[in-house]
Amino acid sequence: MSVLNDSSRVPTVLDMFCGCGGLSRGFMDAGYKVLLGIDNNTAALKTFVANHGSAIGFKGDLFDTGTILEMATLIKNKEVDLIIGGPPCQGFSLTGTRLEEDPRNTLFLSMVNAVAYFQPKAFLLENVPGIATLYNGKSKNAIIKEFTDLGYTVSYKVLYGPDYGLPQIRKRLFFVGIKGEKEFIFPTPTHTPSDYVSCEEAIGDLHDFGHDDLGKETAEYLLKPFSNYQKIMRKKSKGILHNHVGTKHTELVIDVISQVPEGGNHKDLPPGVGDSRKFNEAWTRYHSKKPSKTIDTGHRNHFHYKYNRVPTVRENARLQSFPDDFIVYGNKTEQYKQIGNAVPPLLGKVLGEEIKKYL
Repeated sequence: MSVLNDSSRVPTVLDMFCGCGGLSRGFMDAGYKVLLGIDNNTAALKTFVANHGSAIGFKGDLFDTGTILEMATLIKNKEVDLIIGGPPCQGFSLTGTRLEEDPRNTLFLSMVNAVAYFQPKAFLLENVPGIATLYNGKSKNAIIKEFTDLGYTVSYKVLYGPDYGLPQIRKRLFFVGIKGEKEFIFPTPTHTPSDYVSCEEAIGDLHDFGHDDLGKETAEYLLKPFSNYQKIMRKKSKGILHNHVGTKHTELVIDVISQVPEGGNHKDLPPGVGDSRKFNEAWTRYHSKKPSKTIDTGHRNHFHYKYNRVPTVRENARLQSFPDDFIVYGNKTEQYKQIGNAVPPLLGKVLGEEIKKYL
């Protein structure tokens, strides 16, 4: 049954390696029904279930081939139009171990097996850009071959977040396969450097904290939105602000942060200041008029463009394009990790809208 021939039917999605569900939230926003998300992280699955309607969260072992049958049973053998996922990238990442024999590098085969079983009309596999060239393209070629052998025409491209309205410097590699001979054409950029969404436009309406009051997990907005991006992020929040909790820094750390100029890093500090951290991203302060640096899974090295503190989980979520009604669960460290590991929902939405044309 073609979605295009039955406009009343909502296309269905399975999200593998879902994490907290950034990618699938984007597909939800593009009009898909997410049936199930699978991951091995308990806190991330709690967040996933809370933010994806009636979708099922399944804690499963994707090294186990029997897991696919469990997935089919959980969704009661419903038709699956699209399988999406981002297999762990530690083996490929420029910040990982780069071990070619890392078993996590073969986890994409679980997506291959799922596609072979469910026979969706399309699939999307996301990863770090380095996978395209690392080991002389061996991994990229293996991915293309496996899915081509299943009857899919595979296209791939690195997308740069700011080109699509993301207020963050983030590059991700996407493989999209369409069943049959149609070749997927990636969406054209919606923004240029002259109108990239900046940090200030993304998080400038989120308040700072008093010295001893770091806020609560659930609070009220204290400032009004002043950019279109902020208004979009707040649209479904019902006036409630979640996950906007500050971090208590020592006076020494606050003093070092205060000496980093807007857009600067450890290289801009006076001699002898901030010597405990000297790596590339250390003591990085965002620039109010530019997209942020790539959000990572920690919360120690990047600082607010204006305030002398790390961004809150909500501020990182904004920079990742999670809307304010998306609530993140787990302890603070788990929350930061979930947001940092996620695919920006905005990129998922853009890709989801384009893929719909091929279903």
